[in-house]
Amino acid sequence: MGTVAIFDRSTLICAPLVAQSVEQMVIDMKQAKAEGADVVEVRLDYIKNFQPRQDLEIILRNKPLPVMIVYRPKWEGGQYEGDEHMRVETLQLAKELGADYIDFELKVASDLKGELRKNHYSGSKIIVSCYVNSMASLEEDLSHLLASMKTTGADIIKLVTNATTITEIPRIFHLLSRCQVPLIAYSEGERGLISQLLCRKFGGFLVYGSIKGNSDPGLPTLDSLIQAYKVDNVNADTKVFGLISKPVGHSKGPLLHNPTFRHANYNGIYVPMFVDDLRDFFSVYSSAEYAGFSVGFPYKEAIIGFCDEVHPLAQAISAVNTIVRRPSDGKLIGYNTDCEASITAIEDALKEQGCTNGEASFSSPLAEKLFVLAGAGGAGRALAFGAKSRGARVLIFDIDFDRAKSLACAVSGEARPFEDIVNFQPSKGAILANATPLGMHPNTDRIPVSEATLANYQLVFDSVYTPRKTRLLKDAEAAGAIIVSGVEMFLRQAIGQFSLFTAGEAPKELMREIIYAKF
Repeated sequence: MGTVAIFDRSTLICAPLVAQSVEQMVIDMKQAKAEGADVVEVRLDYIKNFQPRQDLEIILRNKPLPVMIVYRPKWEGGQYEGDEHMRVETLQLAKELGADYIDFELKVASDLKGELRKNHYSGSKIIVSCYVNSMASLEEDLSHLLASMKTTGADIIKLVTNATTITEIPRIFHLLSRCQVPLIAYSEGERGLISQLLCRKFGGFLVYGSIKGNSDPGLPTLDSLIQAYKVDNVNADTKVFGLISKPVGHSKGPLLHNPTFRHANYNGIYVPMFVDDLRDFFSVYSSAEYAGFSVGFPYKEAIIGFCDEVHPLAQAISAVNTIVRRPSDGKLIGYNTDCEASITAIEDALKEQGCTNGEASFSSPLAEKLFVLAGAGGAGRALAFGAKSRGARVLIFDIDFDRAKSLACAVSGEARPFEDIVNFQPSKGAILANATPLGMHPNTDRIPVSEATLANYQLVFDSVYTPRKTRLLKDAEAAGAIIVSGVEMFLRQAIGQFSLFTAGEAPKELMREIIYAKF
């Protein structure tokens, strides 16, 4: 899918406001301006005991930046349940009072016909909007719908959907890049988040971002739009990189990769991608502008089947955490940067504590040690192969015993049932590595082993990095073990990814500074 630049303009950043009182609405407008918004969307239907003329005058008299007035009825997904005639009169009143933008639903705009433009001396821009439950439900009617919206005489048209899958979003991008009038188009919900983040790349009129305290899983915050993603820098030539995962909201990847791209003067943006079906995803996100992907839980093993080529290390591990689309032919090449990232993090921590193998300083401090691994998924496979390559003896526990046995066979190790790890007592000096989601936010109190066994481990590594110091690491530290946070693995694998994404050298110290400031 290519992009066509229709309008020579910047995409506005808009903060939707849903305060329940006029007084709070005025406070929120000022907050939105302070956080960097260009315009605010004032939802009148959320205001309790709303008095049309009095409250509109207060809002418009105190507005610190342009205002978009929306008074959404229940039948279009809003809160208003009163008389429809009074609602429409209120929108007309907002136009008379000089609101910058007025949002009329398509049904209302079609009924009003010429009345919509009546008394248009105020300079207010008319937005005609339509909400559809799913882009997939429209099919061939999509172009007809947009044509109907244009015939109302709208200055701006707005299409909102609720994505059931991320594969619906490229249809929105297609509309944005080809529409002949200013268009606001996006999808709500976590699967639709990239419709906001990539809006400017495809020429959207505005992108929504929430103010602090008004979080929404389908909206980025104003702060992230301006500071992390810097959407003002995005253009039609920006290469898109994304994290393929389910869930995806916990990822800190955008906070690291985006400022690193900018530091290197690389025109790229890194976004979270909530993916439900890999086959559908790759069939839709197939163009050159989607230049590469990180791969998270639970897809690191399954995604190999969608790569055109796989690097030998990733092939041996049977897990891919990085994909690059080769510019010359568009083929997807799979890599694994988790393996070296995790193992070197563990090795360096042992070396820093003076834990080497006697005079054989050239060998790994993991050589001949017992490496106890919880979890045989993608991250676990990377750890197991890394430990084996350093001469460790690998013992694997996984909730899927067959998967544990398969991995143990691949690394000449041993597998045991997952329930046995709780009370497993290794000999002194063993290494424990957690490659399960246990301990990840929000279930931060869970650990794979009992506290009583932690004193037997020389070092404990946790691949979970939210929170930075998990309960497992806290308990291990209290028991006297060296601890290594998953943040260190995350940083090192991201350094490897950056080099693959950009074909350039990663600014390692900058990335370290960023990541330890964010966690």
